[in-house]
Amino acid sequence: MKVTLTKIIAIALVGILYSSGFASAQTPTIPLGIGLESYQYPYPVQFQEFEMQGQLVRMAYLDVPATGKSNGQIIVLLHGKNFGGYYWVDLIKHFSQEGYRVVAPDQIGWGKSSKPDLHYSFQNLAANTAQLLDHLGITKIVLLGHSTGGMLAVRFTLTYPEKVCALVLEDPIGLEDYRTKAPPQSDETLFQEELKKTDPVKIRAFYAKYFSHPNPETYGPLAEIQIRVTLSGEYPRWAKASALAYQMIYEQPVVYEYPLIQRPTLLVLGQDDHTAPFANYATPEMRSTMGHVVELGKSLIKTVPHAQLVVINQAGHIPHLEQPQAFTDAVDKFLKDSANVNQH
Repeated sequence: MKVTLTKIIAIALVGILYSSGFASAQTPTIPLGIGLESYQYPYPVQFQEFEMQGQLVRMAYLDVPATGKSNGQIIVLLHGKNFGGYYWVDLIKHFSQEGYRVVAPDQIGWGKSSKPDLHYSFQNLAANTAQLLDHLGITKIVLLGHSTGGMLAVRFTLTYPEKVCALVLEDPIGLEDYRTKAPPQSDETLFQEELKKTDPVKIRAFYAKYFSHPNPETYGPLAEIQIRVTLSGEYPRWAKASALAYQMIYEQPVVYEYPLIQRPTLLVLGQDDHTAPFANYATPEMRSTMGHVVELGKSLIKTVPHAQLVVINQAGHIPHLEQPQAFTDAVDKFLKDSANVNQH
């Protein structure tokens, strides 16, 4: 009886450890549901329920009030393809202390939100985000998008320009048209490829590549979430949503829409970011032309009417995690300057 009780207590303690946030890479791996149900986000999670292409879905989001003196502004954070609301913790704390109300949704197909099998589009994700803002009574925002969230932020800004007062793009993918670099892949091919991504060593290596100087303490927690999800009995549903999201990225470029942006825009790039989705499907020759992020950014930013570029040294694809001080310094200055311009 004592042995049984000891085991029960040990299991409970492991569960508590995992529910406390980013798990250590050394913690014994236990399955995580595809809704990240037992994974505790840094702030309370709320849900908005609505219908999407005939399916009832639930969109998770964080809505964090200002902890410092309120500046009356709201900033919305749009996560990247292989992330969720959990990786914004330090950035939410920073902006909240600076007086912003911070809203960070998990898009449908990601994080704690529903994982439906449907056609994903940036237009629909933008509409979902706008619907959430309407639900919260929010009419004007600062919009910050990272990676795939950067592609979504561009589309959102063009679709709902009246809602956006300033735009921040952190290492957005889609600075090039992947359709011109790699051949198209079927939904099934992409799905089968996602189903194969269950090796913990390869998953950790995948996340490590996002960083200029990979540190297990930084990329490890991101990788562990993915590793634990692969152990879920519902992992195929997660993999299908992931595959459909990749198809969206490939089929719906936004690179041609940058010149249409009329809002003050800051493009922040890690000097060592070489992220290039679909490079593995390209020929070796074409692959060598992909992922030159800083060069692409320098060229593209010239086409945006009210934009500036900041390149952060010793940073890869996620400057807000790898070089947080440099990132927030750049964004704070931009937002202060933008606010001053809007007042005159």
